[in-house]
Amino acid sequence: MFNLISLKNGLENIEGFKFGGVSAGFKPNGDNDLGFIRSDEPVDVSAIFTSNKFKAAPIRHFLRYEPNFKTNFILLNSKNANAMTGEAGINDIDEIFAQIGKNVNLTNPIMSSTGVIGYRLNKEKIIAGASKFNLNSRDSDATVRAIMTTDSFKKELAFRVELEDGSSFNIACICKGAGMINPAFATMLCFVLTDANIPKSDMDELLAGCVKHSFNAVSVDGDTSTNDTLMLLTSRKSRTYNKEAFKFALEQITLNMALNLVKDGEGSTKVVAFEVNGALNDLEAEVGAKALSNSLLVKTAIFGEDPNWGRIASTIGASGIECCDKSLVIYYDDVLVFDKDHPELDEQREAKAHAVMQKDSYKISCSLGIGDGKFTAYGCDLGHTYVKINADYRS
Repeated sequence: MFNLISLKNGLENIEGFKFGGVSAGFKPNGDNDLGFIRSDEPVDVSAIFTSNKFKAAPIRHFLRYEPNFKTNFILLNSKNANAMTGEAGINDIDEIFAQIGKNVNLTNPIMSSTGVIGYRLNKEKIIAGASKFNLNSRDSDATVRAIMTTDSFKKELAFRVELEDGSSFNIACICKGAGMINPAFATMLCFVLTDANIPKSDMDELLAGCVKHSFNAVSVDGDTSTNDTLMLLTSRKSRTYNKEAFKFALEQITLNMALNLVKDGEGSTKVVAFEVNGALNDLEAEVGAKALSNSLLVKTAIFGEDPNWGRIASTIGASGIECCDKSLVIYYDDVLVFDKDHPELDEQREAKAHAVMQKDSYKISCSLGIGDGKFTAYGCDLGHTYVKINADYRS
């Protein structure tokens, strides 16, 4: 048995790490755009990256290290993705670290970037900005603000995990993301720190396992970025570990962060869970649920609060999974909107369904009546604000 307790102040709950952020002059409003996470000593790191074939230079730089390497420094920047910059983009990272390394001991340093694609880094500004770091800082807020782009609120979370024997460990994360979110590894940067005494093999296993029902189950706009990054690092300072408890805590922290990405979807006003059950198998349920979370027609109907179940049925049918109109049942929360005996919405059920769609969050359930497969994906609506933000993204 174990207890999960929410904590304030994000990364500040994890001993063995320093972190902070400064303005290097990239954000017009003067907010932080350059940050760091460093450890007192080299630590294990596990990572999962984008499925996009054009992986950004920071990811390619990371992948050049030997397997199971340890690191003591992560450099974070926003406003420039350093993607599609070729070998020069990787060399720029090495040059930046060569300069930073004159003032701080670096072991296999990592860079993680977010922003506009297709531009090389302004090395001079980044090096000058890094010289302003307080390398003994433990300011979670300053760090997470350094990676925010179109985010409307900061995303940080922390838990203390109390075990039955009275021992405990902490886990915390910061995350950014609001647009280019697609369940092919959601578009974001997320850094999870812990003081748990977790073996490296468990880090790799549990990190890979947690994304299926969290970051790989959310969609804002169906686009997958070049820079998606999820990292897990441990200081092991607590000297405490329980695999079952850590697995649960990691799943909770990543699911909560994934839902925050959807909640903060550029211009979104609704968070919707798309549950497909009764599918032939779990994989078919996943395909159907993700088709719903990605459908522009479904998203715009959600924005307009229009209980047009035809878009739900059409999307399920177009997804290619096995389905039949005679066994299909669709609910908006607990309101039946379609089955073979109720092919049309009467006024009463339409009014109830419309009321559900006026809520900030709700569930659309599709029962296929074929097998035992089940999966839930998460998405949001798509409206005018999304178009405006992304039409002006480079400005």
